[in-house]
Order: sequence, then C-alpha cells, then structure tokens
Amino acid sequence: MFLMMTIATPLMMTTANASTLLTYPLVECLPNPVGVNQKTLINYGLLNYLNTAADGWNVSIVITKPDGTTETMDNMMTWSTGNAGVYYTPTDVGTYYVQVIFDGVTYRNNDYLPSETEKLPLIVQEEAVPTYPSQLLPGEYWTRPIDSQLRSWYTLAGSWLTEPNDLVSEYNAGPESAHILWARPLGGEQGGLIGGVYAGSGDHGMGTGDAYEGKWGTKFIVNGILYYIEYQVQSTQSVVAINLRTGEEIWRNKLDGQTPSFGQILYWDCRNYRGAFSYLVVQTGGGWFRSTAATVWQFYEPLTGEWVFNMTNVPSGTIYRDGIGSLVKYTVSGGRLLQWNSSYAVIAGRTGMSESWGSSVKGQNINVTTRANGGYDINVTIPSGISGSIIGVWPGEKIVGGSISQTNGVRLWGLSLEQGYEGTLLFDQTSDAPTEWVAGNVSVSGMQGGWVALSKEAGAIWGALPRKHWVYSFETGKFLFETPSQHFADAWDDSPGSSHNIYDGKLYSSSVSGVVYCYDLAGDGQPLWTYNASDPYGESYISSNWWSMALFYTDGKCYIGSMEHSALDPKPRGAPMYCLNATDGTLIWRADGLFRSSRWGGRAIIGDSVIAAMDTYDQRVYAIGKGPSTMTVDAPDAAVQFGDSLIIRGTVMDNSPGTQSDEIKLRFPNGVPAMSDASMSDWMLYVYKQFSQPGSAVGVPVSIDAVDPNMNYVHLGDATTDGSGMFSLMYTPEIPGYFTVYATFGGSASYYASYAETTFGVMEAPPATAAPTASPTPLSEAYFVPAVIGIIVAIIVVGVLLAFLLLRKRA
Repeated sequence: MFLMMTIATPLMMTTANASTLLTYPLVECLPNPVGVNQKTLINYGLLNYLNTAADGWNVSIVITKPDGTTETMDNMMTWSTGNAGVYYTPTDVGTYYVQVIFDGVTYRNNDYLPSETEKLPLIVQEEAVPTYPSQLLPGEYWTRPIDSQLRSWYTLAGSWLTEPNDLVSEYNAGPESAHILWARPLGGEQGGLIGGVYAGSGDHGMGTGDAYEGKWGTKFIVNGILYYIEYQVQSTQSVVAINLRTGEEIWRNKLDGQTPSFGQILYWDCRNYRGAFSYLVVQTGGGWFRSTAATVWQFYEPLTGEWVFNMTNVPSGTIYRDGIGSLVKYTVSGGRLLQWNSSYAVIAGRTGMSESWGSSVKGQNINVTTRANGGYDINVTIPSGISGSIIGVWPGEKIVGGSISQTNGVRLWGLSLEQGYEGTLLFDQTSDAPTEWVAGNVSVSGMQGGWVALSKEAGAIWGALPRKHWVYSFETGKFLFETPSQHFADAWDDSPGSSHNIYDGKLYSSSVSGVVYCYDLAGDGQPLWTYNASDPYGESYISSNWWSMALFYTDGKCYIGSMEHSALDPKPRGAPMYCLNATDGTLIWRADGLFRSSRWGGRAIIGDSVIAAMDTYDQRVYAIGKGPSTMTVDAPDAAVQFGDSLIIRGTVMDNSPGTQSDEIKLRFPNGVPAMSDASMSDWMLYVYKQFSQPGSAVGVPVSIDAVDPNMNYVHLGDATTDGSGMFSLMYTPEIPGYFTVYATFGGSASYYASYAETTFGVMEAPPATAAPTASPTPLSEAYFVPAVIGIIVAIIVVGVLLAFLLLRKRA
C-alpha cells in the first residue's frame, strides 16, 4: 500500500501540467520452457502505475508460432498496478515468440509514449514440465483444520449450513457402514428406558419430543463443527458446539444466549483480499405472525461464538446462496426482477482497502436500507405477463416460477440470472391439467402445496390421494410424465416436502409405506427400482414395512431413516436407518434399532463425511463414519531353532474417539475389537447400546508378511481376527536368520488401514553328531581271547568224553 501511494503521488502531481512520459513494457511466461498443450501464464503490461483502482493500460500481445504465423490478443487491459496475466496453451513443439505492444495513450493530461518489449522466446517441448504434486485423499483418520494445500480434500469436507434443497448435500464421502465414531447424551433431559413399574409398566421410555415438541430440530455443521440445541423444556435451550470428528465439546451457551438460524461460508475475492469467512447467523424479527417486524441478522464467529456484526432491515423472502456464498433473495413483481444480495448490501460503493470484507463488517451494525440501492444488485425489467410465484432459484443461472390450477393446468416460466442476461425469458409454457385433476379427484390443496421436489432439470407435483407425481421440465416448462400410484399408506404423509426429492437426474419418494421409489427423469414414469424397508418382527403398526424418511443424498447414495408421527410407547423395536445405492437401489448397509429418527425433532445430517444423528431410543447424538484402527503384532522373543514352527499373533482394535470414553473402557478394558463391515450394525448395538454380543460377528482380515534374511519379501500367510480382536498364524521358517514381520489391516468401509511390525530370529541347525569308531584290540587281548575260548572248548569236549565213558561202564 505504501509503495502504491508513493508512486501514485508524483503521478497525481503531474496532472496540472501536461508531460510526455516514457513507458516501460514487460512480458514474462511461467513456466518457460513449457510442455506442448500445457498452460503457461503470460504476465504482461507496463511498469508504469495508474492512479485509481478502476484504471488500466490497454495493450496487445502478439504471439509468433514456430511455423511463422502470428496470433494477436487485442485490448488486453491491465490492473491499476500496470500489469496483469493471461493463460496461454501452445499446441506445437518448437520456439514461440511473445511480444507486448503498447500504442500509447493520453492519461490524466499526460502523454504516455508507445513502447514494445523484445520478443520473448517461449520454448515448447514434448514433455510436460513438472507441476506441484497432487496430494492423495486421506488414507487415515483426519481432523480439522485441513491444510489449504490439500486442495483435493474439498470433496470430503462439505458443511450443512441449512437444510439443503431436496436434501442434497454433496462434497462428502458417504459412510458405507454403520460404524460409530462417538456418542454423547443429547443433554437437557434423560433418555432411554425408565425401569421399575412406573406408568404401569417398566418397559416405557423417556419422552422423545414426538409429537410437536421435537428435540434436536436445530443443528448445523460449519467447517467440521457440529452445532445443536439441547432442549431442557421447549422454552429453555442450550447451544453446544462439538468437534464432529473427535466428539470434543468446544463451547456452549454462547451467541448471547440465542439460537442460530443458519450458517454461512462466504468466499471474498477483491483487489486486496482473497479468502473465506464463516458465520453462525441468528435471525430475529420478521417470520410468522410478525411480518411487519424488521428482520435482523446477527453474525457470530463459529469457532468462539463471539459476535461479529449485525445486519438490520433485511427484506423478507426465501434465502438462497450464490456462487461465493452470499445470501440472496428474489422478487418477481410489477414487471421487474430484483435480487437482494447480502454482500452487496455491505460493500457496494466501497473501493480500495475498504472493500476488504473483514475490515468492512467487524463490529458494525449495518442497516441495509441505507446502502447503495438498498442492497439490490439486480433490478431489471422482465417480459410483460409474467405472473405467479417463484418455485425455485439457482443463483447465477435461472429462476423458475409459475402457477398450478386444477382446471387451467400448470404454467411454468423461466428467467435468466446469467450475468449480462438477467431477466431474459427462457421459456413460458402452460400444460393442460391432467384428466384426474379435472375430474375432481385431486385438488390443489390435496397436493400439499403442489411442488414437492425441485432441481435445475425438473420439478414434481404430488397428489396425496391418488399417490402420484406429475413431473415437469424446468428447462422447457413442458410436462414430462406421470408416475403410477404408490402404496396407499403414502397418502397419509403430512410432510411431502421432505418425502420427495430429486437427486442426480432421478426422483425419489420415501414415506409412510416404507417403500422407497426411484424414477428416472429421463424415463417414462415407471419406477426404476424400489426398496422395501421390511419389518421382520411386526413391530411397526403401519404396514409390514417401517415408515421411511429421507435423510439426505450424497456421494451417489440415499440415506433413509424411520420414525412415526405420534410415537407409541413402548417404542416399536428395531427401527432401521439404511443406505442405498442411488443408481440401482442396492442395499449398502442397514442398522436395525441403532439410530431411530424423529419426526418433530430433526433428521440426521452430514458434514466432513461424518453423519450426525440423534437416536430416540436413548436420546443420544451419534457420529457415524470411517474410524481409525490400531494394530499390534508379536513373535517369540527368543530365536527358534531352524525347522521349528513359531506363532505370530496380534490384535486389530477400534481406536475411534468413542472407544476412549469411560463407559466403553469399563466394558472393554483391553479395547474394542475391530469387526467386519458385514458385522458392523450388530456389533455397534453391542458396543454402544449394550445388546448381547453377536455370536456371528466376524473380525477383519490381516495380511502377515516379512522381509527374510536375504532381503526378499515373503508373504507368510493371512489371518482373521476373532471376537477379542486377536489374530494368530503358525509359520515354519524356510531359512535361518533375522526376519522383520509386518502385519497389515488394509482398511474397510468402517476403518482406515493400520499396520504393526515385529521381528523374530531363526538359529542355524547344530552340526550332526558323527557315528562312534571301534577301538583297535590290544595284542594281549588278541591272543588271550582265542586261548580262553580254546580252553573252554577243550573242557567241554573232555566233559562230553567222560560222560560217554561213564555211561558205557554202567552198561
């Protein structure tokens, strides 16, 4: 700033007397050399500064290609600093030449002389020059803050600033199992089973808020922090802020004791500042029964709960968000289209440093009626005859409106919001009312307000009694198709606006019948697929299925919960939450009795790829997502003899934040074993809800490998952990020496990967013992032994002769 002022001062001093001034052009290419079909940034302009932020030099860029032909970029304006940049992609190998030409101009009573740069060689080669290496998506458990250099992680780090249109919440990796990261009491009131014999039975539960006094109705996720209300009684509320990925409480009872209404993340890009700001917003005034009251927005810092600024006299209307996160509202009336923009209401007319967002709002009380044009940055005429109400808005693209009549049919019109074409008519189409409407079987009131599902591509009208959708194009305004009648129980749904949604080119319906229907917007209206949320034990009294309620859509998946309008007690057991493949309806996971939703409180939400849900069975808040695992591995401490077998053993454990709580540690003093995805729903009931240990639970696979004494990689074998998390493998080494062992759990939908290592030794076999050699016989023994033998033989012979003679004598 100081440099610009010191340069601008002498320029302003020369305006009184005209001068002829030299100019100093510049050109630079980054990178240079560059690979063919790889972008290079051409920095161009003059070193001469200008006086005001809106001014710039007009130059030309002439590019001479390797074949001698030229390409000229005319009317290339610079910033007030004198320079600017533009990307250029060369398509041929060889040497390009880039030159900047300034034709001269009279500016502020001074004549700036023409000039041109030398021709800058731009070397284009076959191989691409290296760019900053992309960083992989996380392969282990991660937390906030995310380093802003990890740009690809934006796909995992969505927020839930308010209930999104059609419940579509992208930029998350949708959890593919019911694995729990942590659980904590909702607060304010106890939950779960009463016990004893109160109210005539011991099997009753604490109140859940259904109906009409719902708990956990207000909740948001802003940059990885979960905010929700703890209801003690309907009029007493406590706001808590929880780290979504760790379960740690950050603060409570801030916001000057008020309840947040929605969140905002605003990306601000101006001459002197580029970055995002996040807020929790408390709205007071306006609203039902107070339409004459001035609406006030109070903005608070989400990390600390401290007040930042106020905005007063905010106009009424539905809040939308534009491409940078500004809060915008629309009016179509009296032949005009108006867009009110919260950012414009703050910054309009400001320049230089004052246009930087932070310094413009902190500590301010901004009355929008005193701002330029009252904060309206679009105010244009529209074609005559446009009537009816606004149906849906997609800022920067289009606004769709119209009317529904039982006899006159459906009128739809679209107006452009594209910059430079604001208010231009895109279509104006009226379709005849369906025969069923004209016959009187369906009334507008029976359609529960009419439009129940909206997207840029199409919108759907719902008829409660015939249980049908009528779908219309939001690109042409024309009728597309009618769906067949759904299950009769869907006629009882009193909240169709949250039961019918459009996501990724498909219309979804999930309601009282417990059947999820999917219709392709490009199809003929017949269901593409259906899913029945069956109740195998007959606990649900509505039908053979569980009442279904769409929670949200993300990452190609549908997440569905179950609830009742006016909950019975004892509560029906086993109510499911489940996840479906949005394309074909395949069941990805289902958890029966783990997370029962609330009709009058609130549905589960998602942010940072973690689901936050309140369960009405025990009045706790749960975080559901992929968690960390930890491993151990051991081998014999003493070396074994070559030829002997040894046992390698270890464990794979769940290291999620919830497993570190006191109540879990008391039950699992040695840690919580990691289990397979297929076993996860039942295993979580056991770990977090004290159900019986599932005998069919299966552990996780482990690969056991080693580097042998010859530095060769050897796969020793595979194992699966058991109910205590232990695995083991018997192995017979094939060579002696020193082994380094690696045990690896490759991860799953429930856990990130982990590994551990150990060592063992194998001793050389001892040398074989030689057979003993016979000692030579001494000479004395050589003669003595035969002699003795001869004497013995002689005695025997003499004895035999004497015996013979005696026998003859007797005879």
